[in-house]
Amino acid sequence: MFIDTHCHLIDEYDGGIDAVIKRANDKGVGAMICATADPKDIKPALKLANTYDNIFVTTGIHPDYLDEKPNEYLTDNVLNNPHVVGVGEIGLDYHYNPQTREKQIELFEKQLDIAYKYDLPVAIHTRDAEKDTAAILTNKYHGVMHCYTSSWDLAKTMLDRGFYFSASGILTFKNSESIRETFAKIPNDRIVIETDAPYCAPIPYRGQTCEPAFVIETAKVLSKIKNLQIEDLETMLFENTKKLYPKIDS
Repeated sequence: MFIDTHCHLIDEYDGGIDAVIKRANDKGVGAMICATADPKDIKPALKLANTYDNIFVTTGIHPDYLDEKPNEYLTDNVLNNPHVVGVGEIGLDYHYNPQTREKQIELFEKQLDIAYKYDLPVAIHTRDAEKDTAAILTNKYHGVMHCYTSSWDLAKTMLDRGFYFSASGILTFKNSESIRETFAKIPNDRIVIETDAPYCAPIPYRGQTCEPAFVIETAKVLSKIKNLQIEDLETMLFENTKKLYPKIDS
């Protein structure tokens, strides 16, 4: 089965979460990891995971929410929950608000310290912040570069530090040749796949609300890039995801 390693399931979807899960299962997507960005989504995400056996959670605070205090949300009870497989999404985003760099770094480092304390992998968001991302994410940490669209230079650095890389629907876009070239270079055993739903819907669904069922479209493109049969890619991604997020297999 495929695992959508990063999707935001607290958002509203056509038909509700039961319909989302059914459509995903019909496409061979057997499990989903619900990532949080707004800390207020953590409790609803945990409720989903406690209701559905095939939903897991990464809990974190996106750099858009700079005034939030991680210790209030990333508590012992939350991080020891068997459905919580990692800390994310966390990271840096200087695209719209480069003036908040110092506050973003402070929030990022606090959450990395929490992840390290609990020995949990991190799901990293980075946008227009490669230098700082590389400087902060030492080999002290482990995890995945979520929805990876950054440079091959950053990829090489993070490969050396043991990180994984997640392919999203952006991989299918016509103007994403450089991203496809980067994923062609990334070793097979360091790749996972995601939708980032409800964002980044792949071709042929671009412009629509993305959902976990669409991960198969990214898989089709990735299989061509890696010169693998789709069944072999599916097995590869499944094994990689279990190594990235060991609590899924516990």
